Amino acid sequence: MIGKVLVANRGEIALRIIRACRELGVRSVAVYSTADRDSLHHELADESVCIGPPPAVSSYLNIPAIISAAELTGADAVHPGYGFLAENARFAEICERVGLTFVGPSSRIIARMGDKAVAREAAAEAGVPITPGSDGLCESVQEAKRVGAEVGYPLVIKASAGGGGKGMRVVEDEAGIEEAYLSASREAEANFGDGSVYVEKFLETLRHVEVQVLADSYGETVTFPERDCSVQRRYQKLIEESPAPGLPEDAREDLMAASADLIGALGYEGAGTVEFVYSEGEFYFIEMNTRLQVEHPVTEMISGVDIVAEQLKVASGERLDVPENALIPDGHSIEFRINAEDPRHNFLPQAGLVEVYNPPGGPGVRVDSHLYAGYRVPPHYDSLLAKLIVHARDRDAAIRRGLRALDEFAVSGMETTLPLHLAVLEDEEFRRGGVPTRFLTDRELESEGGLLRLHRTAT
Repeated sequence: MIGKVLVANRGEIALRIIRACRELGVRSVAVYSTADRDSLHHELADESVCIGPPPAVSSYLNIPAIISAAELTGADAVHPGYGFLAENARFAEICERVGLTFVGPSSRIIARMGDKAVAREAAAEAGVPITPGSDGLCESVQEAKRVGAEVGYPLVIKASAGGGGKGMRVVEDEAGIEEAYLSASREAEANFGDGSVYVEKFLETLRHVEVQVLADSYGETVTFPERDCSVQRRYQKLIEESPAPGLPEDAREDLMAASADLIGALGYEGAGTVEFVYSEGEFYFIEMNTRLQVEHPVTEMISGVDIVAEQLKVASGERLDVPENALIPDGHSIEFRINAEDPRHNFLPQAGLVEVYNPPGGPGVRVDSHLYAGYRVPPHYDSLLAKLIVHARDRDAAIRRGLRALDEFAVSGMETTLPLHLAVLEDEEFRRGGVPTRFLTDRELESEGGLLRLHRTAT
C-alpha cells in the first residue's frame, strides 16, 4: 500500500480523500492556499503545506509548488481529486517522471481522452455508439457546413478541450454556422488555450446518463449501474441519481457493456466515468472523465463500495475488491449539490462568513462538506459548499427523504441553492422521473410564500 498521499485539492473532496487514507492506514498531506488557512482539510490531514496565495493559478494549479510539497513531506503518491489538475496530463506525466504515483490513469490516457474529438474516435474504434458528426476535429467553417448537410440540423459545435458548456454553440441552420464556429473557437481558445472544435448532431430532447468504472492493472474491470445527471443549469449538474428512473433494463446492460468495452480497449486503470446522452431509446458516447466525479457518492450509496479506497488500492498495485452483488442497485440514491449561489437572483455567486451550519442526519442521509460555523467561504474557487446524498429502498422514498433532509439543512450567512432543490423535488415532472436536460431551461423560479416554485414556461 502507498505510504503517504499528497492531496492536490481542497474543500470537501480533499476531506473525502483524507478520510479514505486514514481508514486504510495511509498518511495524508494537505496543500492549501493562504485563503484556506482555516480549512478543515488543512486541519485534519496528518501534515499540511501552504503552497501559495489565493488565486488558483498560484496555488492549486501551481505544479512546481505541489511537487515540491510532495518531496518536502516524503509523499510517495498524489491524489488530484476532481477539478484543478485532476485531468491535466502534464501534471500526471511530471508525477510519473519524479517517481510519484499518480492516483489515476496514465498521462497518456488522460491526454487521449481529454481531447474530446480524439475520445470520440477511441469510442468509435471500441464499437461504442457516437453521435453523428465530424470525423475528429472540424478544421473549417466549410467543413462544418458539410457535416450539417450530411447529418442535418440543428448542430452543436463543441470545444475539443472544453467542458462545462464553454466553447459550445447550437446552430439551427447553415446561415448560423460561421458565427457559431468562430465564437465557439474563440471561447475555447480563451478558456482552454486550444481553439479546436468538432461538430455533432444536436439532440434536442435527451437525458444525460453516465457509468462509473473501475479497473486494475490485472485486467479486472467493474462497471456500476448508471447515474442520471439530467437536472442541469447551463450544462452544470445540480442533481444526480442512481439508478436512472425509467431506464429499460436492456439499455442499462448495454450502457454498462459499452463502458466496459471502452475501458478494456484503452487499457484503463483506476476510477473513471463514461458519459452518454440517451434519446428516443438510443444512447451515444459524449466523453470520458478520467478522474473521480463529484457525484461518486451516489454510486457508493447503492453499491456499498468505497470508490476512493479502491482508487488507492489500484494505485498501490492491488487487485480490485468489489463483490458481484455491488453491481446490482441496492435501492435508490439522489445527490444534491449545495452551491454558494443565489437562485432568486440569477444564481449570483456568494462568499462570506458561515454563521450557522446545521447539516441533516438520520438513516440514509450523508453530507460531504468542508463547512463549519465560523468558516469564511473564499470567493476564489468553485461555489460547491456541500453534497447532500440520500438513500432509500426506492425512488419515492428517496425523494421523501430528500425533502426532509433539505428542509432540515441550515446554512446562514449567504444564499445557497437549498431552496432550488426543494422546488425541484416538488415538481410533478421530476417526481415522475426521466426528465430531459432542458428540464430547468423550460422553467422559471418564482417565490410563493417565501418558498421557491418551478413554473413551466415552454411547451
